[in-house]
Amino acid sequence: MNQPHPATDAFAAAQRYLPESAPPVDAKGTPSSNLSRCPAGLSRPSSGSMETSAAPVPQTTEAGRRAVVTGACGFIGSHLVDRLLSQGWKVEAIDNFDPFYSRAIKDSNCHAHRSYPGYRLHEGDIGDAAVLDAAMNHGCDVLFHLAAKAGVRPSIADPEGFMATNVTGTQRVLEAARRYRVPQVIFASSSSVYGTNPRVPWSEDDAVLRPISPYAGSKVSAELLGHIYSHLYGIRFIALRFFTVYGPRQRPDLAIHTFTRALLRDEPIPCYGDGTTRRDYTYVSDVVDGIMAAAAYTGDGYSIFNLGNDRTVTLNKLVERLAAALGVTPRIKRLPEQAGDVPQTWANLEKSRRLLGYAPQIGLEEGLTRFATWFRAMPAQPPTA
Repeated sequence: MNQPHPATDAFAAAQRYLPESAPPVDAKGTPSSNLSRCPAGLSRPSSGSMETSAAPVPQTTEAGRRAVVTGACGFIGSHLVDRLLSQGWKVEAIDNFDPFYSRAIKDSNCHAHRSYPGYRLHEGDIGDAAVLDAAMNHGCDVLFHLAAKAGVRPSIADPEGFMATNVTGTQRVLEAARRYRVPQVIFASSSSVYGTNPRVPWSEDDAVLRPISPYAGSKVSAELLGHIYSHLYGIRFIALRFFTVYGPRQRPDLAIHTFTRALLRDEPIPCYGDGTTRRDYTYVSDVVDGIMAAAAYTGDGYSIFNLGNDRTVTLNKLVERLAAALGVTPRIKRLPEQAGDVPQTWANLEKSRRLLGYAPQIGLEEGLTRFATWFRAMPAQPPTA
């Protein structure tokens, strides 16, 4: 049985002292009439998916609601913005266009958004208070915090940079949410936090977290910051642990994208280890369904949910199915296992199904076919760096 989180009582108590007419507060907690109050209340949006860069079709189911989305021009963030705009939300988007990969890719991801009347892009870093102020002073129903330095292996090479962005940056986002009295924050966490926990499938209520990379550690730290802000300030904070998300617009450094490029060039696929590592691959539209369900959630003041597919697949099987979707024969280049890579990921979805109504729809074969179709239809492959 799911027990109420200790933050729930604090959340409820704090909300009693946040009337709709109350102004937001400044960094010292002083009310400021110059800052706009965020409207409260959410309803469950309908599910849907937009995979291309075509302009979102307004559905007006959430017309007038305001969202702030960090990391809005990235892989998952741009799909989320598609969904929000299609449902009539007004979106304040933040992205710093980090040179981790080509700016052209992110420009393509958000190209259609720029001409949409309910959309405004703030180019800058989440560590910059002026950028956060510019996005939030228009009002905010839900803050979707997806911005992060991503990747297990890059985090080992740059642990300080990952902590600065993923931990300190998250603290600054939460502080802005406190000042502007944002009622709900949705945080993009990762299955990496479970690390080498042998108890699978992994459950949110399992206290055994064994992160083995700076990236994973930064996500655990950010989740704990969310608990602090929920407990002290009554912000409903929901951490969503994503499991190996893939689909159109996937980052070019990730496995399925990297493998696809190699397969279509008849190059050997770089596979680390013997191919028996297992992942719970989750299609991006299913993840966006889960994010939107979390935005509608009105339960505990602090919650964690897994967003996976509840099916685990070996690396060897993934390569076989991706090659079949592309209609090619794979060649494998075996490489040593990499530091920081976990042997398996597997999501227990019981809690997400029960409390969010989360139900992933896209199996691996269909998802890989969709990815292959998108990849082949791209007019040109943007450079990866």
